[in-house]
Amino acid sequence: MVKQETLHFGEIEIQEDQIIHFPSGMPGFEDYSRFVLLHLDDEIPFSYLQSVDDGNISFIIANPFTFYPEYEFELSQIAKDELDIKSEEDVMVFGIITVHQQSGDGEITMNLLAPIVMNPKLRKAKQVVLHDTAYKTKHKLTVLQDEGNVREGEPSC
Repeated sequence: MVKQETLHFGEIEIQEDQIIHFPSGMPGFEDYSRFVLLHLDDEIPFSYLQSVDDGNISFIIANPFTFYPEYEFELSQIAKDELDIKSEEDVMVFGIITVHQQSGDGEITMNLLAPIVMNPKLRKAKQVVLHDTAYKTKHKLTVLQDEGNVREGEPSC
């Protein structure tokens, strides 16, 4: 077990089997390779990706298919090999959320250009930068309602 003092959650206890490994780190955060997924409320579609290596580093993340059901991309064979992905059951996809407080309107965007792809069985993950795509780092977040429920899509790889 690892104890980590965090900026947003105080001290948390993390079991070794909860740690998600980013073997190459994340772009801009290459020195941090161990994270834990914190889902604080089942009523909201957001989670936190909290660094185990530095309690001051965390990212708000969400399943991009919840907000963009038509979102799709082809995962490269190199990324599949790095994450030991053999089938769609081996894949979870997340987009990093940004709240733009400086704009004054509190606009919220999701990075669809560089999704986090995770193999939850092996607890390995990678932020994949997509090429030859119209996706951007700042897609305005919208919620789609389907008979009162948020719709979720499935990843394709």
